[in-house]
Amino acid sequence: MPARQRAPVSAAILPPGATIGILGGGQLGRMLALSAAQLGLRCHIYAPEADSPAFEVAARHTCAGYDDEAALMAFADAVDVVTYEFENVPVATVRSLEARVPVRPGSRALGVAQDRLAEKQLARSLGAATAAFASVNSEAELVAALATTGLPAVLKTTRFGYDGKGQAKLMAMDGMQAAWQAMRGQPAILEAFVGFRCEVSVVAARGLDGAFSAFDVTQNEHRHHILHRSTAPAAIAPDCAREAVAITRRIAEALDYVGVLGVEFFVCAAGDGAETLLVNEIAPRVHNSGHWTMDGAITSQFEQHVRAVAGWPLGSPALLGAEAEMHNLIGDEAGTWASIVADPSARLHLYGKADARPGRKMGHVNRLKPHPVSQR
Repeated sequence: MPARQRAPVSAAILPPGATIGILGGGQLGRMLALSAAQLGLRCHIYAPEADSPAFEVAARHTCAGYDDEAALMAFADAVDVVTYEFENVPVATVRSLEARVPVRPGSRALGVAQDRLAEKQLARSLGAATAAFASVNSEAELVAALATTGLPAVLKTTRFGYDGKGQAKLMAMDGMQAAWQAMRGQPAILEAFVGFRCEVSVVAARGLDGAFSAFDVTQNEHRHHILHRSTAPAAIAPDCAREAVAITRRIAEALDYVGVLGVEFFVCAAGDGAETLLVNEIAPRVHNSGHWTMDGAITSQFEQHVRAVAGWPLGSPALLGAEAEMHNLIGDEAGTWASIVADPSARLHLYGKADARPGRKMGHVNRLKPHPVSQR
């Protein structure tokens, strides 16, 4: 069957009625599809899981593996542009699609974000600081790497780890063997343990025309390696916030990025009382710490991503109140939905997942603190 007619790759803007293909059917894909529908754009979700939450809200979906070449080509012919909602989509899948349809962001950004070593090297090449690190591919290399990082340190697989998975803390030399065994023979990176004051993230977008826009820097609190709460704006010095945004922009431009990305930072206290930044991770997608934008910003991160990949002008990232806060609902916490919707200050977002397993993100709650009323 011949490929359907679509706007040429050079077309700057996809019109309403065009179709965005999304690789991945989780909650991020679900919220992207909902935002696209508000703009008159259709979404076609491609995911291997039959119970994907995004399937419920999309105009169309394909349930097939990321290595199913025939299904991928049929998907490419049915959409006008492709994006992805998580960073563990195989790079080979994206490269295959790029030969047939525009993919935004492209395979280079995905490849860098999938490799913790490449992330750190990119950040350093752009003049940003990171924790001390070293590549580790054997127990013997782990011994040598400790000379670079010192103790304590964190050993991580270079690929496919998230929410604390694929990591092992190394507190003493006698823990080396157990830490390496936890990697199960996978390539790893050893990072110096960072004594940080807080963790923050920048969620920003770069358009097809190179325009750049960032939401307020967000402060993040984790529990059991999973994001618990995000607050914007972050309680950090203004110059530190500006530097975080500037680093994020340099990363986006170096990757010729199109879409929303998240960059996570450690904020550390310097000896003179100033604050310094260390780049932690790059996420080539909409980001959990940006969920507050759904109710707390003029343009949500999901609409912003849709705008960017469709070639539309970026929307305003301005905060609507004095402060926005997001709480993740993990596992059984989603069962408190009745009390949440009874709270007039809360905005509930559930992801349509049937199984509330421990550690699973089931939804989130946003609250917006208004600006104080001026006294006259």
